[in-house]
Amino acid sequence: MSAALVCDGQLVAAVEEERYRRIKHVAGFPRQAMRACLEMGNLTADDIDVFAVSRNPRAHLWRKALFLLTHRPKGTIASRARNLASLQALPGTIAEALGLDAARVRRRTRFVEHHPAHLASAAFVSPFDEAAICAIDGFGDFVSTSWGRVRGSRLLIDGHVFFPHSLGLLYLAITQYLGFPNYGDEFKVMGLAPYGEPRYVRQIESLVHLRDDGRFELDLSYFRHWNEGVQMTWEDGAPTLGPVFTPKLETLLGPMRRPDEPIAAQHEAIAASLQAAYERAAMHVLRHVQQTTGSTRLCLAGGCAMNSVANGKIRDQTAFRDLFIQPAAGDNGTALGAAFYAWNHLEGRPRGFVMAHGSWGPSFGDDAIAAALDAEQPAISEGGCARRAWADEAALDDWTAAQIAAGRVVGWYQGRMEWGSRALGNRSILADPRRADMREIINTRIKFRERFRPFAPSVLEEALDEYFVGAVADPFMLQVYPVRPDKRAIVPAITHVDGSGRLQTVSLRSNPRYYRLISAFERLTGVPMLLNTSFNENEPIVLTPAQALDCFLRTSMDVLVIGRHVVERATGDLNA
Repeated sequence: MSAALVCDGQLVAAVEEERYRRIKHVAGFPRQAMRACLEMGNLTADDIDVFAVSRNPRAHLWRKALFLLTHRPKGTIASRARNLASLQALPGTIAEALGLDAARVRRRTRFVEHHPAHLASAAFVSPFDEAAICAIDGFGDFVSTSWGRVRGSRLLIDGHVFFPHSLGLLYLAITQYLGFPNYGDEFKVMGLAPYGEPRYVRQIESLVHLRDDGRFELDLSYFRHWNEGVQMTWEDGAPTLGPVFTPKLETLLGPMRRPDEPIAAQHEAIAASLQAAYERAAMHVLRHVQQTTGSTRLCLAGGCAMNSVANGKIRDQTAFRDLFIQPAAGDNGTALGAAFYAWNHLEGRPRGFVMAHGSWGPSFGDDAIAAALDAEQPAISEGGCARRAWADEAALDDWTAAQIAAGRVVGWYQGRMEWGSRALGNRSILADPRRADMREIINTRIKFRERFRPFAPSVLEEALDEYFVGAVADPFMLQVYPVRPDKRAIVPAITHVDGSGRLQTVSLRSNPRYYRLISAFERLTGVPMLLNTSFNENEPIVLTPAQALDCFLRTSMDVLVIGRHVVERATGDLNA
């Protein structure tokens, strides 16, 4: 859950509640995120003209009623009644959170259907006046996939795939089967897939039937979400989902992997097969969207738009030539979409905003950073760390680049926090992409996560073609492309096992400070990129200076560069 603030058609702030609650993907109501957006916009709650919510409890009512009458799923009527009641209570919840009159908030609340909010989150902040639009995800307001066109300030929706059929649910089912039960674990399977041979493609493709009209249908005998219901926890904590697949899936693929079991070659093969089957189905949808719209430009959204491996293949496997995906493409981005849908589509206001960077969260000035460090000075000293401040920003960038080039791991905390799940150079852990051992060092001694997980390269935009094959600029780290074969030995730490990298291009437009740091590293080493991973350790990306310092002290990072301040360990040898 998240909140976004749009003023006169311009995005002012966007932030996810998890950064404040410190629980990944925290469910519930984004109280703190809303208040933070108002603070960043220097506004009060009384200044808000429209509260846009990315759900519409009345959407597709006749389809929902027909499904319930036809299938009579267990427990669904009661759960949908609870869901409807909570949505209808939202104006009161907003009023309570912001200290407003409930009746006034109710008059100003606009319920935006989930999928139009997804579509708007990409379309109305893209550089395209006209383009095809598509959203592929799990479910929202009874829809899993939708497509159409954007023309100026209007969304024109041409088609849907409705509940219970969903490519997002297909990916979730196999993710759970592979022993990754947590909400959002699909990205782990995507990272695991290149290690395996796709020997189970035929079996997994049998779970989804592709239709001639661009739609698809699941073989529902393998899934339980549509008739048995799925246990869910979705309020004020980490969201949880019970198993969405039936025992028949184990008959097809063999026994499921338990989370505590080692990953075997069979699991790698199933992950590779899932990715291949998903890509075939997704490209089937996108080719239909391109053919029916005639556009070569695509705005893509939904949770499945976070599948960066598939995204990097869209230009090769469809007739789309230009692609835009904003950095919070999943459900966290529907707050952004609902706000722009209300401004552009409902109000008919002309478009005047393009999202060129991802820095839309809070920032903390030098005084706040210094105060946070002062408060923890005993812990800094006890940790054997030295502290100093720099007056010259350019000199600090040169020094930081030298530390990275020497093999040290740097926590980099600058400017406004990023919007979306990717660290884009403001809340990042940075390292030398030339060190073959750096991926294992960070995975096992800093991030404490699975060894198979890859790291992303942040590359200067002008050096993109020098290091990657067929790639296009992407400041949001949402597309994977092959690293050029002659460069793989030069940057092994960011080259995945299949020779690819999930790249982020960095320019003076998108992130001037980060661009200057990478440029300083290039001057030292001749390599115009850094290894970039999110500044966290099994938690949401750090928000405050105190959280950054805490993460630094409890892990094996060598250096923390936070604003113009540096905290440095006495030794930087991670191999000692």
